[in-house]
Amino acid sequence: MTVGEFFRENPAVGIAFSGGVDSAWLLHEAVRFAGRTAAYFVRTPFQPDFELEDAAETARHLGAKLTVIDFDILTVPAVAENPPDRCYYCKHALFTRLMAAARADGFPVTADGSNASDDAGDRPGMRALRELGVRSPLRECGVAKAEIRRLAEAASLPVWDKPSYACLATRVPAGTKITASALGRVARGEAAFAAAGLIDFRLRLRGGDGLLQVRREQLELARKILPEMRTRLAADFACIDLDRVPREGRET
Repeated sequence: MTVGEFFRENPAVGIAFSGGVDSAWLLHEAVRFAGRTAAYFVRTPFQPDFELEDAAETARHLGAKLTVIDFDILTVPAVAENPPDRCYYCKHALFTRLMAAARADGFPVTADGSNASDDAGDRPGMRALRELGVRSPLRECGVAKAEIRRLAEAASLPVWDKPSYACLATRVPAGTKITASALGRVARGEAAFAAAGLIDFRLRLRGGDGLLQVRREQLELARKILPEMRTRLAADFACIDLDRVPREGRET
């Protein structure tokens, strides 16, 4: 089955839309082949502002309706306490609300952008999607990440080369309670490093300190800007260290 055939068989589908390349390509195909579709973005403290900006720009580019659902995910105790399977409780809560909104708009099926390169295994987030009955057309049709990027570039999608992005909650060590204050520190820090030229990096919390993780090709730039960033971000981080081990492969 192709993704186009999936949407012909399921002509009314709500798309869980993150603003990344996978859900962007999925929405592109839904607009082409489904009878009716719309995008749904759940805005929580776990997403920095640029995620919604990217989602809105892409939805406009595709001519698709975008519904933004505001939800304070930190009101879910099992999420805020940050256990090892936090992602299960988070996905379950987010998609429960998203699916309710989609059903209210007349979409009996909700689809997300999980693709064939994602290792489902028993990952907590994937388990929540299975339990809720969320469909993953890219995964079901065997479309992998590299192919999605190629197709998205050919379609001139504005996020075709956007790096994969894990939510801000992943910057807080498991077992450490997640607070709005902690997420704000991460968001401000990562925004500052991005403005200084870093791409596809993480700034992880380590108590009052931060640990900066970058790709191998940006280690030199990170070393160059780190002294200034430490001063600029002193109100949020007592110290920021650079991880000597580069970010490689598929990391959160």
